[in-house]
Amino acid sequence: MPTSAAEPLLEVRGLTAGYGKIGVLEGIDFRIDAGEIVALLGPNGAGKSTLLKAISGLLPRSGTIRFAGQDISRASPGDTVRAGLVHVVEGHRVFTQLNVIDNLMLAGYGLPRDRLSVQVEEALSFFPEIAEKRNDRAVTLSGGQQQMLAVAQGLVRRPRLLMLDEPSAGLSPVLVDRVLAAAARLRESGTAVLLVEQLIEKALKLADRVYALARGSIVLEARADEADLPNRLERAYFG
Repeated sequence: MPTSAAEPLLEVRGLTAGYGKIGVLEGIDFRIDAGEIVALLGPNGAGKSTLLKAISGLLPRSGTIRFAGQDISRASPGDTVRAGLVHVVEGHRVFTQLNVIDNLMLAGYGLPRDRLSVQVEEALSFFPEIAEKRNDRAVTLSGGQQQMLAVAQGLVRRPRLLMLDEPSAGLSPVLVDRVLAAAARLRESGTAVLLVEQLIEKALKLADRVYALARGSIVLEARADEADLPNRLERAYFG
């Protein structure tokens, strides 16, 4: 397990972000250590997706974001990906008219071709079900398979940190377990994961630590195995 003495892989200080004149996040502080899974929980509208978008550069933000020892507070989405921080957005965002392989090749655009081929196969190894459909267009995949493909796209670049936004949304329980099992395998390989998830019981079983977000602020930080945590989360959400 990572130790608190080591420099965090990701450290966020005083982060503020929103949409135009609408403020959503105010003064967010948190960290993720190398090789750990952190669950970001909270009620709908708390600002969880906004936080991930701000970190990855998809939204304007203020405050300080440090990743792998570098200040990425003003980095573009492309810069954050090249640094090793990959954001899989909510909603199965794949290129439906392209086949599975081409989706993954596009995700690795800019990598040397020999590396890209190897890393595409590595990403597919997490999801044998879509590996079998490598030449099929994404539009023919089920919703669960499209979600697997979206996660695999994020894995192509061998990220040091993978941010997953609601990977279970719209999936059957069996497919939810498959996607979350991939996150557990990533931790074993040394990749950190920031997981936004509404399925609290599954998130707590998977995660090392938890942050709760409510009304645009962090209202709780805890280890995932702490006693009475579900009740503490409920009190933190609703005051």
